[in-house]
Amino acid sequence: MKKHERLTAILELLAQDDVVDVDDAAKRLGVSAATIRRDLDQLAEQHLLTRTHGGAVSSNSSFDLPLRFKSGRQASEKERIGRAAAALVEPGFVVGINGGTTNTEVARALAARADSLAAEGKGSSAGPVPLTVVTNSLNIAYELTVRPHVKLVVTGGVARSRSYELTGPLASGVLEQLTFDVAIIGVDAVDPVLGATAHHEGEAMTNQLMAGRARRVVVVADSTKLGRHAFARIWPTARIDVLVTDAAADPALTERFTALGVQVVTG
Repeated sequence: MKKHERLTAILELLAQDDVVDVDDAAKRLGVSAATIRRDLDQLAEQHLLTRTHGGAVSSNSSFDLPLRFKSGRQASEKERIGRAAAALVEPGFVVGINGGTTNTEVARALAARADSLAAEGKGSSAGPVPLTVVTNSLNIAYELTVRPHVKLVVTGGVARSRSYELTGPLASGVLEQLTFDVAIIGVDAVDPVLGATAHHEGEAMTNQLMAGRARRVVVVADSTKLGRHAFARIWPTARIDVLVTDAAADPALTERFTALGVQVVTG
């Protein structure tokens, strides 16, 4: 197990149990106790947990993992979800997209699709740009800014170091002036009853506004996020048009979404 994967696994153990014991974690992850101690010390330095004698306990921030620790989780599933979501976007569309690891894969697939559309000569009626993307995500903006066939619009706002998303009044002020053909919303959890949710209330508010400015709302979430809920609601289930997830999703759970009028697409 690579160090990056090990650190993520430790944080996930902590999220489940609120406490990590060095010897137990070493046994579960197949490494030495000394390695776990070093990992816990590193995570404590980043304020992701609180060290104790013999282990660590959770801090308030441990459930909202930084983006750099999430990038390796469900990686292949997120790539497939990204391609499936990008396939829903038509030439000339204006797309709103928030942050997160799943939407990073969506953005990459959208960029490849825009390049392909441009090569086929399928630009929008207004000009040669096949696709316009509006985002409040710094890392997605960084990837798309070099793509010649994507018109990129970035909201203002205050950057969150954990997610690289821009939030607050400046982000809201820009989003309120725009409309989207589709908003592709990455979430921390989505449940048939409780809807799409996020850990951070500021992100949830910005994402809610983005969804509210769109003719169609697409929620992207790997199967580990289905049937769960987080702190702040983004969007009610009844107003989600499409849910894009992976093949490991529980059929009984996806049927509950379908029964509420949500189109479920499996990547």
